[in-house]
Amino acid sequence: MAETSIPCSVTQGFNFQKDAQDAVGHVTALKVGDKEFAADLEVTDPENVSGDKVKVVGIMSNIFWNGGFAEGISLSCQISTVNKTDASVLTNSELSNTNVEFQFNVYQFDPVEKKYFKAFHSNDTALLGLVEKSGSELNISVSQEAGFEVANPLNFDFSVGVNPQEVKQDLHLAFSVSAKLAKGWGVQVG
Repeated sequence: MAETSIPCSVTQGFNFQKDAQDAVGHVTALKVGDKEFAADLEVTDPENVSGDKVKVVGIMSNIFWNGGFAEGISLSCQISTVNKTDASVLTNSELSNTNVEFQFNVYQFDPVEKKYFKAFHSNDTALLGLVEKSGSELNISVSQEAGFEVANPLNFDFSVGVNPQEVKQDLHLAFSVSAKLAKGWGVQVG
């Protein structure tokens, strides 16, 4: 299986520049357990730079998937002060409900077509997972120190590993504006 690992520019995510060509990623929806994170950061949609701003939960710094049906997705993003507070409560609590619902879009620049395209995304569909465990610890963390790439608005590094729930889902990949495919994530049980 081919892995997908895309480092994203936090600076480009917050302050989109038309002449830059860095990868940009957005966590568009996130719910961990019973806590739904706010989509409270307004940013530029790289596929529609002159359109309205879009509201997102976080600006990605990295996303990684090893490529297998049953393998987790690790993502890191910058979140708002409000979401940092919610994440801090989560990471310092006993989580009896480790369900995760999330949506994301990662954009890359196609130098032939000279425009951005969705290179890795959930196709506007909530993916269902569980917070990944490392031994007895849950793989979820939030920094208490503000990020340094962008000073305003204040933003904080949040990371989570998500294993798929026992349902068949699709992850969408593209390698240019026109070269696209879907890969399965999660295995149907029962």
